[in-house]
Amino acid sequence: MEIARWRGSEKPPEADKEAFNELMDMCRSFGMASGNACNPILFDCMAMSIMLAQENKFREFEYKINKLQRKETHTQNSESNPSDNSSLQ
Repeated sequence: MEIARWRGSEKPPEADKEAFNELMDMCRSFGMASGNACNPILFDCMAMSIMLAQENKFREFEYKINKLQRKETHTQNSESNPSDNSSLQ
């Protein structure tokens, strides 16, 4: 019911509608965790669910960025310090 209340009666732009639906999916995904709080204000639970989902996304992005940076550093180190095998021949 709370999600329906937030939808409003006006038709939002498509980009806003997609973003809103994604936020509401976050509420549904993390509703159990935030619903355990002893707080009767539904919006607080919704906001916490959204923050948990976004934090998980941020952590995933951070992991991927760090992985790419390590790969780039490894590649740069390999290129700047090539093994000179010609002296062994």
